[in-house]
Amino acid sequence: MIRFASTDSRRETGNIKWDLQGPIPFGIADMDIESPPCVVEALQRRLNHHFYGYAYMTDELREAICAYLRNRHGVSEIRPEWLHELPGCVPAFTLVARTVCHRPEHEVLVCTPVYPPMLHCHEDARCRLLRVPYANRDGLWTFDWEAMEAAVTPNTRLFLLCNPHNPLGRVWRRDELEKVADFCERHDLILCSDEIHCDLVLDEGLQHQCSLTLPEPLLQRVVMLSAPSKTFNIAGICFTYMAVPNAALRAAIRKTQGHSLPTLNVFAYAASLAAYTQGWEWHEQLIRSLRANRQTVYDYIAEHLPMLKTRHQEATYLAWIDCSALGVESPHEFFLEKADVYLDNGANFGSPQCVRLNFATSPELLRMGLDAMRDAVNALLAERV
Repeated sequence: MIRFASTDSRRETGNIKWDLQGPIPFGIADMDIESPPCVVEALQRRLNHHFYGYAYMTDELREAICAYLRNRHGVSEIRPEWLHELPGCVPAFTLVARTVCHRPEHEVLVCTPVYPPMLHCHEDARCRLLRVPYANRDGLWTFDWEAMEAAVTPNTRLFLLCNPHNPLGRVWRRDELEKVADFCERHDLILCSDEIHCDLVLDEGLQHQCSLTLPEPLLQRVVMLSAPSKTFNIAGICFTYMAVPNAALRAAIRKTQGHSLPTLNVFAYAASLAAYTQGWEWHEQLIRSLRANRQTVYDYIAEHLPMLKTRHQEATYLAWIDCSALGVESPHEFFLEKADVYLDNGANFGSPQCVRLNFATSPELLRMGLDAMRDAVNALLAERV
């Protein structure tokens, strides 16, 4: 059963969302929902072992991840040796960029708006960044293929894809994924696909398209990143894996990593194994709760905050809201100062007039925050009369 956190139960726990983003935090992608009981029980068993030495990704966990990718995402050809564990997707972006961008003139291509760390990994790799805005066609966010072709250069080495997309909530269709892969093939790019939200598709009948299902030779260009962290709300345990079918690329990534990242801890492995093998009944309940909250956000904004614009979010628990009609310099700062509601700043994603709202919280807190946002907007409009 899904158990929501109470209003104050997460405060003063060293949590970024509740201790640094209050008073009403709808920011960082951290659900106000207890992790699955199977994960808690696995952690308790590991804690009771009383020995917390160095750990590694066992064959059992590798096989569990492979079975999960086969059974839930249709990856028919997946091998345990393709997997490489890391403490997070953010260092993975940098690691891949450092591996394939060897010279200062080399370029990373990213479409915006997008998850902010994707816009900064080139800094660690000491190369360049190319940005191409997504296109909005008939209310649907999609790739601007013409702009991508115009932007790419002989120095471009890497394309970063967010799949499903954060913050736009798009679940890329098969034809879109194949067109991205073809683009990478024609321009000799590595395709690094962040699929950490792949189990948070909210639309019924819609299926995540995993990059590992691409055919050869396109598959040899793929670095797929994923984790149980968003699905099972265990981001603080820090377990991510990349799947790299190309043996030479996989070896190059490991060589580039060297000793620059820490080994993972015993609890990360225990929690991940439990989540992937026992957490799916809980996951079904989670999806139902997120669908209900998504509808609450849509209905409330349509009725009480019509100046704010949302488009349908096919996946994730992160609503992307266009606030440009408010006429304020920073919607993020406006709602924090006038409503005590923390929303992620769209400027960090590449869209300063937007905010990102995390609706993975209790229905009561969600309504409280939306009410506060409504009151702030009404007061703003009253001042202008």
